[in-house]
Amino acid sequence: MSLLFEQVYNPDVLNCLANLSNDEVFTPPEVVNNMLDMLPPHLFQSPDTTFLDPACKTGVFLREIAKRLLMGLKDAIPDEDERRKHIFTRQLFGIAITEMTSLLSRRSLYCSKYANTIYSIAPFDDVEGNIRFKNMEHYWQGNRCGFCGASKAQYDRDKGLEQHAYEFIHTSKPEEIFNMRFDVIIGNPPYQISDGGHGVSAQPIYHHFVEQAKKLNPRYLTMIIPSRWFAGGKGLDKFREQTLNDSRFRQLVDYENATECFPGVDIAGGICYFLWDRENPGLCRIDNIKNGEKYSSVRKLNEFDVLIRDGRSIEIIHKVTAKAERTMDTQVTARKPFGLATTARPTKSGNLVLRWQKGEGPDPSHLITSGQEMIDAYKVITSYVGYDHAGNPDKEGMRRIFSRIDILPPGYICTETYLVIGAYDTKINAENLVTYMKTKFFRFLVSQFMFSHHITRNTYRLVPIQDFSKPWTDEELYAKYGLTDEEIAFIESMIRPMD
Repeated sequence: MSLLFEQVYNPDVLNCLANLSNDEVFTPPEVVNNMLDMLPPHLFQSPDTTFLDPACKTGVFLREIAKRLLMGLKDAIPDEDERRKHIFTRQLFGIAITEMTSLLSRRSLYCSKYANTIYSIAPFDDVEGNIRFKNMEHYWQGNRCGFCGASKAQYDRDKGLEQHAYEFIHTSKPEEIFNMRFDVIIGNPPYQISDGGHGVSAQPIYHHFVEQAKKLNPRYLTMIIPSRWFAGGKGLDKFREQTLNDSRFRQLVDYENATECFPGVDIAGGICYFLWDRENPGLCRIDNIKNGEKYSSVRKLNEFDVLIRDGRSIEIIHKVTAKAERTMDTQVTARKPFGLATTARPTKSGNLVLRWQKGEGPDPSHLITSGQEMIDAYKVITSYVGYDHAGNPDKEGMRRIFSRIDILPPGYICTETYLVIGAYDTKINAENLVTYMKTKFFRFLVSQFMFSHHITRNTYRLVPIQDFSKPWTDEELYAKYGLTDEEIAFIESMIRPMD
């Protein structure tokens, strides 16, 4: 038995299952152990420590914990059979997200998909053991689930089909699931669920697992979740605010490029895991992993209303904001600058010219429902969707940010494919704004709030407005804000030149 957990598996079958999805991602054992390393070692030397994985997929979290406990409890429980029985029956608990993952998790932990067979290495009287699965139903409030926000049209279906109504977050009393308290809650929850919106529209649900886990008041909480919560948006604003102001978040490991954590899996905005320590509030250590290199900073999470992921950006932002200049978000338009959706197309005739994703053509002015004051101006536009794949840096860790920047002359309008960044009476002002937008300085500040492929008006809120009677260069901007050679080199290492 001890050889089963002490030997190095080569290959580990759970490594082979790590890259099946960008929604419900299976966690590689290496990542699990990095998360476990954040926990105090004494937890694995106590026969009283209890662990819960509320989103079991492969059972890898519980398996790796079991390996540590089997070693750590040798002195406390010398007999191997008694030690194994104690660990599996009294210390390790899991809630599977599907019936299939319950079988897979039991197979990983107990060596049998049914916990009460002769093949199980843990003595249980029932098939589930301590890894349970309950086929839950969504709680419909109108067209959405009151717990997770799932679309009724999508998930109100035959009970024989997978409901994705995860037990841990579909109850107002999670403490009643096992009727016990847990010292450590750890896992990799599902990330999103269809909300019935236009196209392939989904909303995040991972924050519900974090919030529900905190209700159980464990000593420690660690989960791996998408980093998009740093900036909030789509159901995450309250979670972002609460997290940034919760000083019990003591460590955060952030991968700007999720493939460095989950090889082969694209997750817009990157991926992170954290340690929440109930008894020891304080500053948070943030480890940024990029191209295999780590940069660490210790700071408050709530210095800004979004999380600035790389500590090296902080002093640059301080220098920029110290001048208290008006920022670009006060002049950038919201989506649909002229009230026209992405699906709008030119008509056969009209007194205006409509720019859409694949060209331009005539359009009548009576269809315009907003932005009429910009029609006769020179308008600087850029795509609502950024250049970088899923908003992530390229293989060299660099970003370009904008896919294209254009100037629309008077009489031209656009669909919501574009945002209007500025509108001016003279062409020279518009051209000078374009020179500013192409600087690495401008795009670096925009990148601080980019956690997806969309570039919204809010993304421009760190960028100061300049005097657009003149063009701008990076050298002028670096000098204006007093950036050091080291800070300049940092910007240059992150942002690609833009022709």
